[in-house]
Amino acid sequence: MTNTVFDRTFRDSQGTVVIAQPPNPPLWTWLIATLLKLIAPPGVIQSGLEAIAFGALFTWAWLELFDGVNYFRRALGAIVLLFIIFMKAQP
Repeated sequence: MTNTVFDRTFRDSQGTVVIAQPPNPPLWTWLIATLLKLIAPPGVIQSGLEAIAFGALFTWAWLELFDGVNYFRRALGAIVLLFIIFMKAQP
């Protein structure tokens, strides 16, 4: 079997095509913190939830970038990481 660009991009080490996976703890943490931030009153609690959400998404993106199962997942991690850093740098 030849190792094509498609195989390297979308298959994991067992040969399974992987595009999406069940959420891992950092992604669950980001989702829950983001939802709670929407209903929290403005102030310290909302700021804390925003920091938790950012940290969790940063952690997820970092893990995908360096430990993703295929090139697609690693590229997804890089894109999300660059996006959240860019968004945080905006005034």
